[in-house]
Amino acid sequence: MSMSGASSERSGGEVGGHPGAIGGRSRALEAGIGTGARPAPRVTYISWAPHCSRSDCTARELGGTSHMVYWGWLGSHPATIWLKYLGQTLSTWRVLFREDPDVVFVMSPPPVAAAAVYGYCAVRGRRFVVDAHSGVFFTERWRLFRGVHYWLCRRAATTIVTNEHLAGLVRAHGGTATVVPDVPIHFEGPSTLRRAEGRFEAVFVTSFDRDEPIAAMVEAARRLPDVDCCMTGDWASGAQAAPTELPANLRLTGFLDLPAYGALLRKSDVVIALTNDDHTMQRAAYEAIYQGAPVIVSSTELLKRAFDEGAVHVNNSPEAIVEAVLRIRDHPAAFRDGARRLRARKLAQWVETKSALLTTLGAS
Repeated sequence: MSMSGASSERSGGEVGGHPGAIGGRSRALEAGIGTGARPAPRVTYISWAPHCSRSDCTARELGGTSHMVYWGWLGSHPATIWLKYLGQTLSTWRVLFREDPDVVFVMSPPPVAAAAVYGYCAVRGRRFVVDAHSGVFFTERWRLFRGVHYWLCRRAATTIVTNEHLAGLVRAHGGTATVVPDVPIHFEGPSTLRRAEGRFEAVFVTSFDRDEPIAAMVEAARRLPDVDCCMTGDWASGAQAAPTELPANLRLTGFLDLPAYGALLRKSDVVIALTNDDHTMQRAAYEAIYQGAPVIVSSTELLKRAFDEGAVHVNNSPEAIVEAVLRIRDHPAAFRDGARRLRARKLAQWVETKSALLTTLGAS
């Protein structure tokens, strides 16, 4: 999610509900305003998930629409998953035949979603783009589908990934890859929430997924009694159980809708998004940077490159997390300024990335 409480760009841990479509095609994009530029393609973004800020915001930036196609009430039990995927396939086709886009973007995992989109595009003669989250490359759940995933990548106009390591995997299997580290994130709703006067506030963004050091986060909060801490995410559908013994200064928010989640990030003094995986981008971290909040992230090479200002990098131990929180608390203005500078650079980078992506899709 990290929308509403999942911390990485994978989709496997995303929970909650954000049905329907967002976005709207830009008249300027459709008209191809500029000096001889071809009109940008009409884009529809399909995600088989309850919500995904990466999908929503990419669609918005490209002047398209984003649809969360998710029959969550059927769960993921082997007895019902086939019915869930069948229903989502039919719903996907209904959306695509209605909107008739030039290009379909589809989030993977699950690879079945990309297969459903490929079926539509093969019939209609349309192009598609796979937005491949790290889970489809690494998690055990999708191991048996990995061959299908790469087969679809070879047929896609391009496969979007968050870093060069994943791009290398796609290219090694014959596909074309485009690196999109992040997209500008904007949350609707109130700009702030009420906060305790004079209290430093830390937000742990999680999805209770397998790669998150939940126990270390809880212990760090316990060692910071003067800091107000909260932990987002719906533990009921995560891979890890919710901690049972919480310190008095730590509360579990559960699932938050998007306006509440965005407001929480904006009012926080620091946002903490950690992973034990080497090649997972932390979407919660760049969501926070786009809201102007400093971040604490894991000290992987990927995250050190992606968050080189407005951030502290840690080894995921309670001691390191505590030290990082106190460092930001002691120098709030410096880290806020760093977050603002990083946000400005990310916005400039997105302009270049968007141009390259549109060129790949034939809109240059």
